[in-house]
Amino acid sequence: MTDPPGVTDERPGGVMSLLRRLTFLLRPSWLILAVVVVAFAYLCFTILAPWQLGKNNSTSHRNDLIAASVNAAPVDITTLLNDPEARDTEWRRVVATGSYVPGSTVLERLQRLNDSPAYGVLAEFRLDDGRTLLIDRGLIAAVDGARIPPIAEPPAGPQRLEGRVRKSEGVIPGKEPMTQDGYRQVYSIDADQLSAVYGAPLATVPPDGGFLQLTDGQPGAFSPPPLPQLDAGPYLSYGLQWIAFGIMAPLGLGYFAWAELRERRRERATTPTPVPTEPLGATTDSTTPPTDTTPAPNPPSNADRLADRYGNTRR
Repeated sequence: MTDPPGVTDERPGGVMSLLRRLTFLLRPSWLILAVVVVAFAYLCFTILAPWQLGKNNSTSHRNDLIAASVNAAPVDITTLLNDPEARDTEWRRVVATGSYVPGSTVLERLQRLNDSPAYGVLAEFRLDDGRTLLIDRGLIAAVDGARIPPIAEPPAGPQRLEGRVRKSEGVIPGKEPMTQDGYRQVYSIDADQLSAVYGAPLATVPPDGGFLQLTDGQPGAFSPPPLPQLDAGPYLSYGLQWIAFGIMAPLGLGYFAWAELRERRRERATTPTPVPTEPLGATTDSTTPPTDTTPAPNPPSNADRLADRYGNTRR
C-alpha cells in the first residue's frame, strides 16, 4: 500500500527514515573517502590493470617470436629490407653479406656485462647491394669499471654475418650523442639518431627500424647480449590483482558504511527513553483523584480502652 501524495513515509524502515539514517555519509570525511575510493577504482580499471596486462601480452608475444626463431632457418636480410609490409621481424635469424665500413665504430654507454660496467660496440656494414646496415657487434667490459678498453677494428674484406633482427630502442631524452676518448658515443641504439651520427642514412628492417645484432662467433663480434628468459613474468598476476583491488575498494567502502549504520542503530536501541516529569507548580488534572490531606487520628491510650470496657468510674 503506497502513501497518499504529499505524505512521506515516516514509519520505521521506511524510505525517508532510511534516508535520514544515511545522512552521515554526507559528512566531509565520508565524502573525501568516497572520492578517493572511486578515483582509485577508476585508476585500477583504466590504467594500472591494462598496463600490466599489456606488458604480459607483449612479453608473451616476444617469447613466442624467440621460440619460433630458434628452430627457423636464417633468411637473407635483404628479403626483410625489401618488404615494407613485414611484421614481427624482431628476433628473426638473418644472414647479411658485405663488408664492414672502416672507422665506423660507435660505443653505446652504460651497458652491463656479467654485472659489470661495459660498452656496446656498433658499426656500419655495407651490404652487397650498396645499402648500409647498422651492426651491434656485442658487449665489451670496461677497464676498472669506467675506462674504454682497446677495441679492435672489425675484419676487412667480404664477410658473411649471422645474427638476429632487433628493433630500435628509441632516443633517451636529454642524452645526446657525444665524443669522448676518441670514440663517438650514444646512450641507446636508435637508427635515426645513428644515421645523424654517421652522416648517412641507414637501411632498417621494417616495421620498427630494426638493426642486426650478431650472434656469438661471428666475424668482428664481441660478447652478445643474452636472450631474454622465456618467461611471461608476473605481469598477468599483477594485472589481475589490480582488477581485484578495483573491485574490493568500493566493496570495502560499502562495508564500512554498513558497519557505521549498524553501530548507530545499536546505540539507538540501547539508549533508554527519558520519562517525562510533571513540572513544579503544575495544576492537577481533573481526572486525577484528589489526595486526602486529613491527618490520621492518634491511636487510643490504655485509659481510654479501660473506660470503654468498664465504664467511667470518675464521678
